[in-house]
Amino acid sequence: MLGAVGSSWHWALATALATLLPGILILVWPDETLHILAVIIGVYLLLAGFFRFVMAFGPEGQGERITRLLLAVLFVLAGVLCLRNPLQTIAALSLIVGVTWLVSGMVTVYMAVAAKGLPHRGVLFGVGALGVVAGIVVLALPTESAVVLTRLLGLWLVLLGLLEVAVAFTLRAGLRKAMRSGGLT
Repeated sequence: MLGAVGSSWHWALATALATLLPGILILVWPDETLHILAVIIGVYLLLAGFFRFVMAFGPEGQGERITRLLLAVLFVLAGVLCLRNPLQTIAALSLIVGVTWLVSGMVTVYMAVAAKGLPHRGVLFGVGALGVVAGIVVLALPTESAVVLTRLLGLWLVLLGLLEVAVAFTLRAGLRKAMRSGGLT
């Protein structure tokens, strides 16, 4: 059952919305967001981890299931750390977000390079590269980027969410094409 649900384009769209909505909230209320950022990011990471966990049981190719499961666990652990103590220093939160973005970006780039038959690998590679760059910047300047992180994070989540929406609709189109040609049952 998880395999059928995980291969649905609806789960990819749900992941995109779980990314996009917190980004919009952060951009709308930037001053208040600095105080509740740990909670918003914690919830985002938990939701994204849950959706990625379900998606890990979709069609497997080239050992992607283990990679997807590890990424889901990373998201959940980072979410729990953020929610455990919402009053953590913003610098510590910056480090958690930076590591998550860096590792997530690296895994996404790896998947784009390793999965030769994947349609639109360039989009996936671009999303991963953006994650790597954002993670490096935040890790290099955690304290200095604390104030900027609020707006950067909101913008990043909106951009990532929009790209994930595009990936979800690309997946939908691919699934429809495969069903028309008799490739999926």
